[in-house]
Amino acid sequence: MHDPAGEFQFIADRGDARLRLDQVLVRRVTAVTHLSRNVAQRWIEAGAVTINGRAARRPSDRVVEHAAIHVTLPPDTILRSVPEPEQAPLDILYEDAYLIAVNKPPGVVVHPTYKRLSGTLLNAVLWHVRERDDVSPGILTRLDKDTSGIVVVALSGSVHAALQRDAAAGRVRKEYLAVVHGVPRPGAGVIREPLGRDPGDRRRVIVTPGGAASETRYEVIESLPGNLSLVRCELVTGRTHQIRVHLSSSGWPIVGDPLYGSSHAGTDLMSRQALHAWRISLAHPVTREPLVIEAPLPRDWSIDVNVSNDSNDTNDSNDSNVLKRSTD
Repeated sequence: MHDPAGEFQFIADRGDARLRLDQVLVRRVTAVTHLSRNVAQRWIEAGAVTINGRAARRPSDRVVEHAAIHVTLPPDTILRSVPEPEQAPLDILYEDAYLIAVNKPPGVVVHPTYKRLSGTLLNAVLWHVRERDDVSPGILTRLDKDTSGIVVVALSGSVHAALQRDAAAGRVRKEYLAVVHGVPRPGAGVIREPLGRDPGDRRRVIVTPGGAASETRYEVIESLPGNLSLVRCELVTGRTHQIRVHLSSSGWPIVGDPLYGSSHAGTDLMSRQALHAWRISLAHPVTREPLVIEAPLPRDWSIDVNVSNDSNDTNDSNDSNVLKRSTD
């Protein structure tokens, strides 16, 4: 998180793991200032970067997950504009003094970028907590613009770091619902395919040897008309576009997906990918009490679906949760 005094610090996440330190700095520090790899290398060699309290000297050092990285920004650093609070509706699923969980609608960007500083979910959260002096919101679970569902926002740096540690240790369970073309066989399983950027199109992620190890668990919940299936997915790792790529590469592209379901372009029932961040189960970062949060389906899902808890759910409930949302 950014300190106005000229410092930037963060805990390395799964996306940072295995990358060179200079690559990680470009990935993370870009949130507050434009940074090239050449500049990042100069900062490292000048002693402006520490890892777990020790000065880093080599840009080629590999970063490990959970590493605490601290960057002292040079005095002449030109900072990006800070996102401003903006009044906008929020569908709050859970809130306390430490974190907020929001049900993000499709079409909303989660976090500001250097090209887009307004109209994001974080702008709305900043408005929501504008009268509190003790908070510094940080997004924990990011979603693609056209993916709906749960976004968890930590309200302090210490809470954000605690949630990241739990996630890296496998103590945060994230479940998604997707409507896919075809009928996955077997009806439940695990997809383990390494993922990396498509060298021919940097917007896309592909299955590629030497890519980052990636794992998605899936289960078919219901067969739907039109040779479609409702699938529940659980992220074991959290790579960019992971569920979308894993399902598509297995022969079951998500309905409406413009990047990974192109063979169905123009025939889908939805204009965006039918992917919804449905449920998150975790230990509260402060009280350590079990916390399970669910997001109802968005209005553009013109289907009725039944989702039953399985025996491994954190809340140990055997009751059926019927999630129904139909277009009027």
